[in-house]
Amino acid sequence: MSNFLYRLGHVMFRRRRVVLAVWLAALSAVVVLANVAGGASSERFTIPGTEAQRAIDLLEERFPAQSGSDARVVFAAPAGETLTDAAHRETVAAALAEIGSGGDVLGVTDPYATGSVSADGTVAFADVRYGEQASEVSEEALDELTAVAETVRGAGLDVQFGGDVMYANTEEPAESSELIGIGVAIIVLLISFGSVVAMGMPLLTAIVGLGIALSGLTVAANVLDVSSIAPILATMIGLAVGIDYALFIVTRHRQNMAEGFTVEEAAARANATAGGAVVFAGITVVIALAGLSVVGIPFLTVMGLAAAFAVLVAIAIAVTLIPALLGFAGHNIDRWRIGRARTGAHAESQRTLSARWARRVTERPGVALAAGLAVMLLLAVPMLSMRTGMLDAGSSSPSTTQRQAYDLLADGFGPGFNGPLQVVVDLSGNGGAADTVLASAVDVFSSEPGVLLVGESIVNDTGDTAVLPLVPESGPASSDTQELVHHLRDDVAPRLGEQTGAQFVVGGATAAQIDMADKMGEALPVFMLLVVGLTFVLLMVVFRSVLVPAKAALAILLSIVSSFGVLVAMFQWGWLKDVIGLEQTVPIVSFLPMIMFAILFGLSMDYEVFILSRVREDYVRTGDGRRSVLTGLTSSARVITAAALIMISVFGSFVLGDDPVIKMFGVGLAVAVLLDATVVRMVLVPATMALLDKANWWLPRWLDRLLPNVDVEGERLLAALDAEAVALDERPGSTERERELEPV
Repeated sequence: MSNFLYRLGHVMFRRRRVVLAVWLAALSAVVVLANVAGGASSERFTIPGTEAQRAIDLLEERFPAQSGSDARVVFAAPAGETLTDAAHRETVAAALAEIGSGGDVLGVTDPYATGSVSADGTVAFADVRYGEQASEVSEEALDELTAVAETVRGAGLDVQFGGDVMYANTEEPAESSELIGIGVAIIVLLISFGSVVAMGMPLLTAIVGLGIALSGLTVAANVLDVSSIAPILATMIGLAVGIDYALFIVTRHRQNMAEGFTVEEAAARANATAGGAVVFAGITVVIALAGLSVVGIPFLTVMGLAAAFAVLVAIAIAVTLIPALLGFAGHNIDRWRIGRARTGAHAESQRTLSARWARRVTERPGVALAAGLAVMLLLAVPMLSMRTGMLDAGSSSPSTTQRQAYDLLADGFGPGFNGPLQVVVDLSGNGGAADTVLASAVDVFSSEPGVLLVGESIVNDTGDTAVLPLVPESGPASSDTQELVHHLRDDVAPRLGEQTGAQFVVGGATAAQIDMADKMGEALPVFMLLVVGLTFVLLMVVFRSVLVPAKAALAILLSIVSSFGVLVAMFQWGWLKDVIGLEQTVPIVSFLPMIMFAILFGLSMDYEVFILSRVREDYVRTGDGRRSVLTGLTSSARVITAAALIMISVFGSFVLGDDPVIKMFGVGLAVAVLLDATVVRMVLVPATMALLDKANWWLPRWLDRLLPNVDVEGERLLAALDAEAVALDERPGSTERERELEPV
């Protein structure tokens, strides 16, 4: 691979105008295509193999009128008045009649006829039925629904809109928080490079890559259900790795130039060495993200593939466009200096802070290891109480109509009204006694603890399928509701089925969210095992060691688990929630642990490969285990610190948004990178490697013969180049220009 990247670096350098034109043309073409034929995001999701999906499929097949979605219109009377007053009843009736005249509306319930008025008469709600899934209801239909608000409020009543339709079509305000991350990245790059020109390259390439990735995702939305979170996740990952990958290559290029190589040779060597590490680490991220498809949940698969696509674009740009831009910069890469331009060439002096820190850690590795483990395990403790689930309108901003409708319903009727369940009854095998079956079912379900009420059954025209609305006592995100759903499915429904001959399937939006959390919880251990196993094998191939990949896998797991503990403390327990702008405590989103695990395990490869390659390079040359740890840590400290600060700033900037899910991703990823780049890389890794000394690089001979040789950091290539340079210098009549262009 290093040979290929070395030759590619030369070609990209020499054909830099063509390379730049091709990338800019690709960016322009994808942006135009996205504007002309781009699709919109969709919150539609299916969960194959779950009971909630069975309920959806059964209704779509036999009872289409009940297979759509609902919006909920919530009315509230002013203080001292009730909705049973004649004038207010007329206002409500007129509003519902106007809503019912909408072209996409199948029906509207009457709160006075269905008993949907609170006991004190201050709150009432009506359900508006649509034939489409919630995320597919048109904007025109939503505008027609909310158009009644002005008239109702003009008559003295408050009206808010909730339900699945409104929650699925929430329009989040456009956030520009990523600009803060870019601003911090500019400062970090300026401090790291000390040059405006060198600083601009990572930013330019990251923005080009991000533009291509996001535009491509918009085009893909025409044929795939792309959730609104997918582009945000792709932005997080694409921006962070795009800047970091370019940072690694530019840093190595400047080191090579400081060692006396020509500009072209320095760029080619940087592409072969740092570029190899970028490709290896990036492919690991892509494999981990693409591995999310094993869960079998389509929307999660699309989310993982979206982020993986952003990483692939970042890799391609790093090893093609960066060498071309280095050609444009030439010897002016340190132009427009800010302070003292830093080349970083074997850069970290033995008197720097990183050198003094590394020396202390390697002198007392046992103490450092114990202290580092204590910090990480302490942070991981809250994870023991992690509760996963899906968020609902109760976690939305208090200024939104969905949240206000949620609060009005909870106050007027109880929290369970915000997350009703739907029991779908298959009557095809009961012999025709539908009324008896449904009456018995209502009695049984109503008597179960945790059930607030069971609504009137609705039967289709053929009489073979019915729907029983069921309202739990607890809210949709409550663990009590989760336990109730499992109890109804595992105990009550099978018993009723045996007694009546009918089949009872517990579904609805709340049940679907519970199914998703359960399915991801079941798949997480298998997914973790696959990713950890793959990483272990890859690192063993690269570093020719058994203990180094085992230690690396454990260290990465530790940083991930500790970041999960911080998430639980902040989002579930409420610690520092006001600092991050969280209105109330919420469960950890069910898909977040799996996606975070995939992202972080891949991103950690950047630091792991970069540090270990430097350590191994020195060990191969000297054979001194402890000295190689000290040298590797010292020489890589600056670039790893810069890369980590950039990632932390990019991820942390997303905490400023209003969406709790995005906040979780921002906090979780930023904390994990912080821990990985400080406690893990600067304490645990050097301490364990110093303790193990030469045993770090032990590999059985039989295994060494079986494993392929992958020259990620270009050690063999550089040795061959150096040997050839010596031969060329000794050849009579050879010129510097000939030596520069001599093929390898």
